[in-house]
Order: sequence, then C-alpha cells, then structure tokens
Amino acid sequence: MSPSVPLREVTGQPAELLQQIGADVSDLYRALANNPCFLELWIKVGWGIRQQATTRRSLRELMILRCAHIQDAAYQWADHTVIAKVAGVTSAQIEAIPNWRESDLFDVEETSALALTDDMIRGHVKDETLASLEERFQPSDRIELIMTAGFYCMVPRVLDALRLSVDDGAALDTAERPCEPRC
Repeated sequence: MSPSVPLREVTGQPAELLQQIGADVSDLYRALANNPCFLELWIKVGWGIRQQATTRRSLRELMILRCAHIQDAAYQWADHTVIAKVAGVTSAQIEAIPNWRESDLFDVEETSALALTDDMIRGHVKDETLASLEERFQPSDRIELIMTAGFYCMVPRVLDALRLSVDDGAALDTAERPCEPRC
C-alpha cells in the first residue's frame, strides 16, 4: 500500500528541529512535510513528550506500546519496541502488553498508567483510574501521562490515514540516542 500523500523532503524549520534533536527523517515526517507548519507542531509536541517529561521513560513507553497494540499500529509498535527496550522495558513486559491486567510483570505505577491509556483509547477515563493516578503521581506527572496517552492514541490514527508502513531501521537510530529530561 502506498502513502495517501506524497512523501516530501523535509526542509526549513522542521528540518532544523529534527537536526537539533538528532531525529531521523522518517516517512511520517516526509508525509507531514506536505504541511510544514503541522509537521513543526508534531515534532514539538511528540519530541517534547519524549525529551521534557520527568516521569520514567519506560513507563511512558509501555503506554505508547499499549496504544499501538490496541490500535493495530505496526509502525508505532516497531519503532517503540526498540525504544522501550533501550528505556529498560523487558521483552517479557512487551510480550505481556496485550494482557497486562493478568500479568504480574507491571508495578502499581505501570498498571495505573496502562489503565489510563486503555480508558483514553475508549474515550472515557473512569473516576477509579483518576483516583489511582492521584495516589501515585504528582499533578505535573499526571499531565505528562495524560498528554503521552493522548498524543500516542492519536499517532496510530494519523499513520493509518497516511497509509504509512514500517520504516526499516529508523527506530534503531532514534532509540539509541538518550532522551534526557530538559525541565
């Protein structure tokens, strides 16, 4: 299947941003380059979540993988399984993502974050889920988790509409670069 929009060269401010953060130019960025303003917004939000969050990277990667699994996003799954392993998520945890509720491989923070992810994908966050998050995370951390789930629930829909397939090798290059918090 071919992309639903032309894959363009990334130029201007978006290209400078990708160079600054050390990101490869993936087919997703090349597709979004049809609208440079929106590509720039995408980069700032997506990489802001990756680089400026102070919650555990492994926790957020579990959430991202859950979004990818539920929404059948092979592109997102391929990229983030590699990134998750670099962040400390075990292969066993990755394999347990489909049935995380029945697994004993996730700590209480991870189960709270995965429940949030599931609720956000369904379109309604339960009061119990919010209460669980409140017990475990400060308000700033909850914002990070909510924004992570929200953004990465959107990513599969965008990938699907753009008809993008997995970029061979792109995940390894990006995953090997550490993403340290900036705030």
